[in-house]
Amino acid sequence: MDWYDLREACDGLEPGTELVTPVSDRAFRIDDALEDRIVIQFVDSGHERPLHREQFDVLADQLEAGPIPLSELPPGVEPYATVLSLSVEHVSDGDTLERAPRAAVAGESPHLVSPEEARTSLERVHDDATLLADLLERLGPDQPSSLDTESLTDLYVLLSDVQRGADRVRRSASETLLERLGPGQELHGRFGTVRRTTRDRRRPKDDDVVLDALDERGIPHEWVLGVDPDKLDVVLAVTDLESDDVYDVEQQVYVQKTGVDEGEKFSRLQGLADRLDELEPAEAGRLDQSLYDDLTDLEQRLDEALSAG
Repeated sequence: MDWYDLREACDGLEPGTELVTPVSDRAFRIDDALEDRIVIQFVDSGHERPLHREQFDVLADQLEAGPIPLSELPPGVEPYATVLSLSVEHVSDGDTLERAPRAAVAGESPHLVSPEEARTSLERVHDDATLLADLLERLGPDQPSSLDTESLTDLYVLLSDVQRGADRVRRSASETLLERLGPGQELHGRFGTVRRTTRDRRRPKDDDVVLDALDERGIPHEWVLGVDPDKLDVVLAVTDLESDDVYDVEQQVYVQKTGVDEGEKFSRLQGLADRLDELEPAEAGRLDQSLYDDLTDLEQRLDEALSAG
């Protein structure tokens, strides 16, 4: 095994790249590739673990005898096999690890997760909101109807992504808050207050139970029976009955997001980060002051709106 090529493959990974063990499905990142070990950190626990060079040699020697089924690996060996799949001498198809019949491409592996895909739900919402804020700042106060088609498309996609991502995170936050809220209790934050709310959602009991209850009180079944759309669709499919005879159809036209270029979004985020890093201290100070002024102006406008209401 060429240890230095393996170290080079590890060093060549993009920042934020994760690897996922094939059996236990644990994600980790490579922190450092040293002379005698490769240091990894598990994403779920933050625990660091050194993977020693001599142990890689043992695994590589075993591969001389033939492929190793990844499903049979003990948990402690999984990270070694996962990292070894990055080398030019070994290859994984997701099920087995073996010596490559020819030189593999260093740094490629089915166990790799790209930086943009490795982000958590919160990170994705943060990044999409950052991109949206940047786009809105560049577009200025113009109304959507005055934007060019490309800008309008980007605005719609980002608004949709922020809405969906934020809703997923909102549901997760709601579940956690419900565990902390007692009956009638309110929780206060800087931006607002929440409380536990109970709402009944009714659904009919089984038909037999409902009809028996009606019979006991002398209520005609016809009062509650209606047309079943599912059964009606079956009738339409097997008879000459036309859909227009039994359905009023109202056509709705709407914009549907059919694709998102996550790579382009991530590239734009990296560009924003690079621009911030390049700012001189004086420029950064002016940026902070500008942000403070914007927030102050927003606060004033909110106060005026609330007073007027």
